[in-house]
Amino acid sequence: MDPCLFVHLMVESLALKLPLKTKPSSTNSSGINPSTTHCFCKININDFPSQTVTLPLISSSSVTPPKTTASAPGFHLDSSTIHRLSAKPLTLTISIYDSSMDRMCGFVSAKLLDHVTITINDLTSSVSQCRIFHKGWLHVGKNRNKVGDGACKGSTMVHVVVRSEPDPRFVFQFGDEPECSPVVFQIQENNIRQPVFSCKFSADRNSKLRCLPSDVTNNQSRWKRSFTCTRERQGRERKGWMIMVHDLSGSPVAAASMVTPFVPSPGSDRVSRSNPGAWLILSPNGDTMSSWKPWGRLKAWRERGSVDVLGYKFELVTDINIGIPIAEATVSVKKGGQFCIDYQVMKDSGLSSRLPGKGFVMGSSVEGEGKVSKPIVQVGAQHVTCIDDAALFIALSAAIDLSMDACRLFSHKLRKELCHE
Repeated sequence: MDPCLFVHLMVESLALKLPLKTKPSSTNSSGINPSTTHCFCKININDFPSQTVTLPLISSSSVTPPKTTASAPGFHLDSSTIHRLSAKPLTLTISIYDSSMDRMCGFVSAKLLDHVTITINDLTSSVSQCRIFHKGWLHVGKNRNKVGDGACKGSTMVHVVVRSEPDPRFVFQFGDEPECSPVVFQIQENNIRQPVFSCKFSADRNSKLRCLPSDVTNNQSRWKRSFTCTRERQGRERKGWMIMVHDLSGSPVAAASMVTPFVPSPGSDRVSRSNPGAWLILSPNGDTMSSWKPWGRLKAWRERGSVDVLGYKFELVTDINIGIPIAEATVSVKKGGQFCIDYQVMKDSGLSSRLPGKGFVMGSSVEGEGKVSKPIVQVGAQHVTCIDDAALFIALSAAIDLSMDACRLFSHKLRKELCHE
């Protein structure tokens, strides 16, 4: 399998330095009062959505970068986007804001202080090598045209590193909705589509536990019990769903099994965060394909609040049944969104990881409720050593997509493919 070309454009080591001498009762030349201000910045590049990052404040004479700095999620560019943007130099804009609490009205107000720009040339070369477009200090405000060295006593400065690195990914797409037992295609450069997996979905509602093939070995019973709930509410639960992923030879290489039924919380028709449904993502245990072991666990629920969203939490499963959380977020029920695992996001959130490498791990598109969903799955090439590795991410993508249906309000009916007896 050949990966597609991607580039990760990163904006990191962000910090704001205030002038050395500021009066406690006054603001400095940029209008910043260091005793009461919280600063943040918005990062824009062309037509990409802006990214907002908190700016740590520094009041020091040191010219070296601060020890604690902020980083943006960055911009992920595929080969077609790189080609389109390489026609002329790009301009990356960092807009700096001062936010403070309005004691009278009780809300946070934000004031644009100024912005700095960085020119990015020859983005095409980033496909094959790492590039640094800027590293160091930039003046903010009236002195922003000066060359920043971090030692100017009379101006506010922002520290930033803008760099890029190759980020090749394998890209897959389901040929149909996961519950329709589709073929999964690998998408290569120039939109070449090649079948690599097939899926088989089943929904045995009469099964108390539709978790593993019947020939699973006895030594799995310990972790199987730990991930299984025996809640039984006839007609008020969704259970027994399973999707098996096969390679082109027909051998099973991964699976997603619903091990905790999705049931509504008492007095409602909604799956709650306090009582989520759960899936196990399974891989074959050895070469015989006769037994299985857990790789990951996905919990899903439907959040309450002004915005209707699907909540999820994904954990890697260790050999001693300990879950290591590596992704937790929400997806809009109406508009859909992205399920994403990113090493940098995990690191910034204080989440540990047993996945090798760093950077982007996996992303999968999730359509909103009631919409036709053919998930597009991207997997970082460094996390795929063989076809079986990719199959696990395909099974995980199917599980998060099916969770949108599993968390559908119980006052609504499901499509027939999800209601097999």
